[in-house]
Amino acid sequence: MIDSSPWLITPDDPVLITGAGGFIGSRVALRLASSGFRRIRCLVRPAGDLAKLQSAFGSSWDAAPVEVFRGDLLVPEDCRAATRDVRVVYHLAAGRGEKSFSEAYLQSVVTTRNVLAACLDHGCLRRFVTVSSFSVYSNQGNPRGRLLDETAPVEPRPERFGDAYCYAKVRQDQMVEEYARIHMMPCVMVRPGIVYGPGSERIHGRVGLDTFGVFLHLGGGNRLPLTYVDNCADAIVLAGLIAGIDGEVFNVVDDELPTSRRFLRLYKRKVRRFASLYVPHTVSYLLCLLWEKYSDWSEGQLPPAYNRRAWHVYWKRTRYTNEKLKRTLGWTPGVPMADALERFFASCREKSLHA
Repeated sequence: MIDSSPWLITPDDPVLITGAGGFIGSRVALRLASSGFRRIRCLVRPAGDLAKLQSAFGSSWDAAPVEVFRGDLLVPEDCRAATRDVRVVYHLAAGRGEKSFSEAYLQSVVTTRNVLAACLDHGCLRRFVTVSSFSVYSNQGNPRGRLLDETAPVEPRPERFGDAYCYAKVRQDQMVEEYARIHMMPCVMVRPGIVYGPGSERIHGRVGLDTFGVFLHLGGGNRLPLTYVDNCADAIVLAGLIAGIDGEVFNVVDDELPTSRRFLRLYKRKVRRFASLYVPHTVSYLLCLLWEKYSDWSEGQLPPAYNRRAWHVYWKRTRYTNEKLKRTLGWTPGVPMADALERFFASCREKSLHA
């Protein structure tokens, strides 16, 4: 239950969650219901799976205050129907896994524009919360070991670095900022780090890469910007409810962030053993540089999947903070890091047993 004293809306006001069938969106729906909200509209794709949403609610699903709305965010009429009478939108829907820049743009930017335009048409919105990502930040000008917070610059040329997801998220953020500036829409941006937990059992690329039968450990002593899925959902919910924060950006990471080395050691001990090779930061930087240069020389025959921009974002030693989130929203991670890691590793063990 979240303290309701500074809420922007009442529990009887309708809220919309796009991407509600996803890993984070399903937890946002649960957190809203646990806080007493009685009109939670969950937008899922026409053929979308409800398994994650139903699993989040468990045995209480049949009595959940949830309206499942099936629609396509590429269809303006669906967006207008989904946003009708809605006071707060939690926009989590985004293109994931798309390889082409055009498809990523379509699924993240065009869909966001359609939702924003629909909200503008209705004229009853109190807050639009867009969920972004740490992937939008440019860490190249940040000296090694320095703090990355909400004032960090966003990647100015995302189209140059072969990452369709980063490109789409940067453009999506720009779309939201444009609507906030031109149309005075009340928007808040939430940028989680690595969101993990049961339902997303993988070792993130910031730790390393599984290739040719050997795991290349690239993170070393770097801190991992982890946020457990339930903690992240709490932060997202608060970003839609707390008054007086329009225009703000909030990074989401938990307390007591482990190093990449410690995370990998715990994973091997608690989930499964496998061969790994540590690649020093100087070597990984050189490999990224060579990959980038060869991609340029071959005129894109080998996409620049690994490049200096990626190295600065993923494997450069960087510190992170949740101070603004705590100070402004009153957020605290409800699941401590030790407990969150235990839950994650237990889920990974279970999944590996049934693989």
